[in-house]
Amino acid sequence: MKKSLLVVAHGSRRQASNDEVRALTERVRAESNERFAAIECAFLELAEPSIPDGLARLIADGAAHITVLPYFLSAGRHVAEDIPEEVEGVQAAHPDVHIEIAPYLGTSEVMPRLLLTMLGDSAAASA
Repeated sequence: MKKSLLVVAHGSRRQASNDEVRALTERVRAESNERFAAIECAFLELAEPSIPDGLARLIADGAAHITVLPYFLSAGRHVAEDIPEEVEGVQAAHPDVHIEIAPYLGTSEVMPRLLLTMLGDSAAASA
């Protein structure tokens, strides 16, 4: 089964912020060791591609299973309602493709360790 990943961020009027998400997606792709056949990013609002467009691109590329990763730290309305609604619309149009929404980034068990590692890295850099 061809598995793909869609990293979903909020989107920003500030192009540099959107480019950061695109760069992160590139780094995830480079480190995935072919865990996913394709890895793309999409935005909830204010930037392109939209979630439906990102999903459509993966489906057109042959994805049979897509994991949507909400790149959000907390479960606000976007995580709880908006992203699932966007995904449901695409899922209804493509019942043959399995689309799942992964837990949002803030729920990760490694988040405390990541924060402490980042703090350690910045402390070492400033020493």
